[in-house]
Amino acid sequence: MTLFEARPITVSIARPADQVYDFACQPERFPRWAAGLGESLTRDGDRWIAHGPDGDVAVRFSPRNSHGVLDHWVTLPDGTEVSIPLRVVANGDGAEVTLTLFRLPGMDDARFARDQGMVAEDLATLKALLES
Repeated sequence: MTLFEARPITVSIARPADQVYDFACQPERFPRWAAGLGESLTRDGDRWIAHGPDGDVAVRFSPRNSHGVLDHWVTLPDGTEVSIPLRVVANGDGAEVTLTLFRLPGMDDARFARDQGMVAEDLATLKALLES
């Protein structure tokens, strides 16, 4: 059994959870707040191609649902698929958005810390977009 070290990274957003989900569940909007997926996405059948500085990656998104699940899976150029659990849950009149970051094999402390910082920045961008 393989278990990866995991870090939940959360932001509180002062908007109703359904509004946060409705905004964030649209793949076309990810480049506005999720820099880790690159500068643009192109639809390719039931997946998307993210165009970033390190090349293209394929991305599959969870279908729209009533549970706040925004999970997505990124297939790297070498064929490795990375699972990215992402949730929106109600918190009073607002929402909590949590992304669980897994430490992949071979990822050193510096890269894991860098990725945590990048995710925190992405979630802060989402918060700023939705609270403006």
